[in-house]
Amino acid sequence: MSDRHFEFWPVNAMHNMAAPATNLFYNAEVSARRYPDKPFLVFYDTAVTFADFLNEAERVAGFLERQCGVRPGDRVLLFMQNSPQFVIGYYGILRANAVVVPVNPMNLTQELQRYIEDAGVRTAIVSQELFSRIEPLLHDSLPGHSGLEFAIVATYSDYLKNPTTLAVPDFVAAPRVEPTGSGVIAWRDVLAGGWQPGPLTAGPADLCVMPYTSGTTGVPKGCMHTHRSVMHTAVAGARWFALTPETTLMAVAPLFHVTGMQGGMNTPLYAGNTVVMLPRWDRSAAAECVQRYRVASWTAIPTMIQDFFANPDIAKYDLSSIRRLTGGGAAMPAAVAQRLQGLGVTYYEGYGLSETIGATHLNPEHRPKKQCLGIPIYDVDSRVVDPVSLRELPAGEVGEIVTHGPQVFLGYWNKPKDTEEAMPLIDGKRFLRTGDLGRIDEDGYFFIVDRLKRMINASGYKVWPTEVESLMYQHPAVLEACVIGTKDEHRGETVKAVIVPRPEWRGRVDEQDIIGWCRENMAAYKCPRIVEFVDALPKSGAGKIMWRELQEREAAGCHRRELTS
Repeated sequence: MSDRHFEFWPVNAMHNMAAPATNLFYNAEVSARRYPDKPFLVFYDTAVTFADFLNEAERVAGFLERQCGVRPGDRVLLFMQNSPQFVIGYYGILRANAVVVPVNPMNLTQELQRYIEDAGVRTAIVSQELFSRIEPLLHDSLPGHSGLEFAIVATYSDYLKNPTTLAVPDFVAAPRVEPTGSGVIAWRDVLAGGWQPGPLTAGPADLCVMPYTSGTTGVPKGCMHTHRSVMHTAVAGARWFALTPETTLMAVAPLFHVTGMQGGMNTPLYAGNTVVMLPRWDRSAAAECVQRYRVASWTAIPTMIQDFFANPDIAKYDLSSIRRLTGGGAAMPAAVAQRLQGLGVTYYEGYGLSETIGATHLNPEHRPKKQCLGIPIYDVDSRVVDPVSLRELPAGEVGEIVTHGPQVFLGYWNKPKDTEEAMPLIDGKRFLRTGDLGRIDEDGYFFIVDRLKRMINASGYKVWPTEVESLMYQHPAVLEACVIGTKDEHRGETVKAVIVPRPEWRGRVDEQDIIGWCRENMAAYKCPRIVEFVDALPKSGAGKIMWRELQEREAAGCHRRELTS
């Protein structure tokens, strides 16, 4: 491990960090006692104080334990947009000594069934507008019993208690529709029941949250994180950027994803920050929130930041409170970063994975580098190694980034072989193979060069081609399909499907038909934006589709178009 990066370490910060050895829920108790009347969450001008947050999370926990039979270590699905109920539900699950399984709200019924069955979920907390996707999975509604027995249904408008001049989306303003069915109960009734949970017994070594990722194959896998691993990155983010309780943050990155989960929820709860929430990205609403609440910082993917400052009305807002913007998931284009600096705003990029529940690398505030992952943070040993021999490579050479640290997960849920392959021993320590090709410069900063694994990064969302292909094969017109990534000015990368149609469907189906079908059968971020019909796909001698050849052709075509444009 190189120590060159210590020369650029945050001023007055130690190289190591002692994170609290407690259940993550303890942070809610501490902040509620320190700042009982201070707003923790602000949702369209309605505030939830730290004391109210603690009270409601405990009531949710009591209901989970007493009425749903949730036991220590049980997995509970959390399926909704950014909202007070998401955060309260998350911490209610933790208070019940259970494990949060956060799921992308773009997922549809078939995709949800995979997570529910794989994680052994019996209880779900779901928002009203998404309940129809969960409802078929309750009890025996679908062939192949999913095991889902209880659903708590939350209505966002329950937390619109104050008048607001902000534009409220229809799905947020929608009035409550009383849910029906066995095992289904409204969020309001959960709180009204006043159930209190039993003792908080889960400790730092117990499972806390299990986000799903495609990892190194196309099959979604649960990343097992303990309270200790989540606590480390939550506290590290506060320490690295010297967050004080007086700092107001904004949560616009999705909370189901580790970037938003830590930067927009777990870290500010630990630090005692007020968080202004938006359920979906809206650049005008975000600008109004910055002006109204003097927001100093938020975590977002680069496409959000680009869109925010591309707003033609941006000059109308007072944005002088902004101190910094942070994020990752995709590289911030150099030209955009330069324009931001012209406005006096620096975007601090970082690097992390679902397997590390947030950042392993961050740029130091006093010396950031553009389009750079940053340097390894507290107690992290990251290296660039030869992907075959795992031998550490010198500065400047390209290899696979591997990382070891307190925030690295325990492994993949019920997949010991995948875990073993992803976590080899190097110098007597378990390192996580990131699958990302990168290099280290002379100062010890890390840069991504390419990806070793086959994955598409569309606006920070990771799309696994194998999963998309398996869904596309359900279309009757698709004989063969190969999904690849292609350049996109806005998303960085987007999804393209190369398809061999069945002979009987030739002339009866076009590209838009396939795209429309995909939008109905998979999450929007996974859907191919481009479809190309071909007579045959390139194959190896063993008959395997040679996706890499198609990817290389696409890359070459993009390059030619750039040269001629």
